[in-house]
Amino acid sequence: MGFVSRGFVGRPEAREGTVLLPPGQYDIGGGFPVLSAGPTPRTALDDWDFTISGEVDAPDRLTWQEFQDLPHEEVTVDIHCVTKWSKFDTTWSGVSLDTLLDRVETSADYLLAFCDGGYTTNLPLEDVTGGRAWIVDQYDGEPLEAQHGGPARLLVPHLYFWKSAKWVRGLRLSSVDEPGFWESLGYHIYGDPWREQRYAGD
Repeated sequence: MGFVSRGFVGRPEAREGTVLLPPGQYDIGGGFPVLSAGPTPRTALDDWDFTISGEVDAPDRLTWQEFQDLPHEEVTVDIHCVTKWSKFDTTWSGVSLDTLLDRVETSADYLLAFCDGGYTTNLPLEDVTGGRAWIVDQYDGEPLEAQHGGPARLLVPHLYFWKSAKWVRGLRLSSVDEPGFWESLGYHIYGDPWREQRYAGD
């Protein structure tokens, strides 16, 4: 991953100073910034699959069509980037991680999401179950654009947005909390925007 691309657009909106905005954040309004480490992967849908591996009874694999056949949910959530912008009322469609994780048996407490391009991020399982996380393939009623993580990305809206990994291809379950890409480079291991957990030690 050789560079960071930025595409900030938008303007501050009306939620500044409200209880909806985590500390240190500003409302990006209608913009949707693009911030990626490395070039944008573009995987053909025929080549796309999603796997659940690691500490499971048997690894699970879904093709794009099999993923499409799973029940999808539409969710409207606020998202918060560690670079301090927040975006309100974003609408996504995807498959709940509850549905995906029901396909395997595990005693693991953590997962490492892995992605095209080599990106990874770690999460406690309790943070992605109970209707708190999805693999989404649509944004605002349209197929998810590659620059925003399409064809599918992780969505974990209660944590900083680097945890909502773009171009996700699978989950590796483990009893050990293994730091992902940004976490290994000094970002916080958990990333709660309401506690401003941006970097290790926050």
